[in-house]
Amino acid sequence: MHFQISKDQIIRGLSKIQGIVDKKSTIPILSNVLIETEDENKLSLIATDLEVGMKVVIDAEIITPGKITISAKKLFEIIRELPEQPININVRENSWVEIKCGKAVFNIVGLAAEEYPYFPNLQDIDYFNVDSEIIKKMIEKTSFSMSNDEKKYNLNGLYLVKLNIDGSNYIRFVATDAHRLALIQEEIEIPNIDNLSKGVILPRKGVIEFKKLSEDGDSQLNIGFSENNVIVNKENSTIIMRLVDGDFPDYERVIPLNNQSIAVANVDKLLHALKRISTLSSEKTRGIKIELSNGKLEISSSNPELGEAREDLEVEYTGDKIEIGFNSKYLMDILTAQDHDFIEFILKDNISSGMVRPENSNNYTCVLMPMRL
Repeated sequence: MHFQISKDQIIRGLSKIQGIVDKKSTIPILSNVLIETEDENKLSLIATDLEVGMKVVIDAEIITPGKITISAKKLFEIIRELPEQPININVRENSWVEIKCGKAVFNIVGLAAEEYPYFPNLQDIDYFNVDSEIIKKMIEKTSFSMSNDEKKYNLNGLYLVKLNIDGSNYIRFVATDAHRLALIQEEIEIPNIDNLSKGVILPRKGVIEFKKLSEDGDSQLNIGFSENNVIVNKENSTIIMRLVDGDFPDYERVIPLNNQSIAVANVDKLLHALKRISTLSSEKTRGIKIELSNGKLEISSSNPELGEAREDLEVEYTGDKIEIGFNSKYLMDILTAQDHDFIEFILKDNISSGMVRPENSNNYTCVLMPMRL
């Protein structure tokens, strides 16, 4: 195998697959990238951790066709430091790989491509198209609520489901870690797909790569399903991820329906006040207290080892006085994801979940469990 390629082409491809490569795997070849010639001017880069895989097709001058696997991290580090000149990569005997650029020459050890996990042929997939910006926004507004607890595998990802609301098709994204929940839905015209109608859970790592792909250029995303996998394609890049095998909890049950106390607050002012006051909150619990009264929202924190802090904000509120505790980081995550100037802070009492949503909008809802302070 022998090919010549520009630094720009190969560095862009290698950058995309770095997040996929399993650097801690007990299977050495999963730390490698599979490089394979496609035709006379195309080269594919493939990486997988057996849960999420990615294939990127780039331009190259193919001199001798073939395939090889090389350490993805080491190859990226080498290519990144090379000058802006054509790069020649030549596979020698016993899977040794020679990399030449200018006067620089590297000889590194590869592994036979035959040992690499199979990346499926995705030619016969029925895709539907979605605007990249919509997907990017939906992931940004929900992914912060995904669980980091590997034991809660069914919460360790993002739930997707297709709904029909008043005759219109919607796709809904939901994430929760049992302490908070984020839900967003957008009207999107999509075909009838059994997987989506029943609901699927995308793995956490796959969601991160899904978001990166949605940010890469303005073209549409093509999404399809094959058995227990979801495939996402955009231009020259394809992600395949294995769906989480589990049932997502009945999330609608935890969305408050009887919260009547609504305060309208400026997002930017509330966010910056939280950042200031939370500096004295407990580093373990990050707890802050919120007190709502007529026209005022007071944020306070207290730490026996550091001291206490308090700040008042003007809000639109005329209900009963309510005092409630929240995790400040969780609340700041919700506010950071907002793209409206004002939010509705919807409460019932000091022991019930609170709800946050953009002013005059029902398509994006966040729920936050209270804390005892």
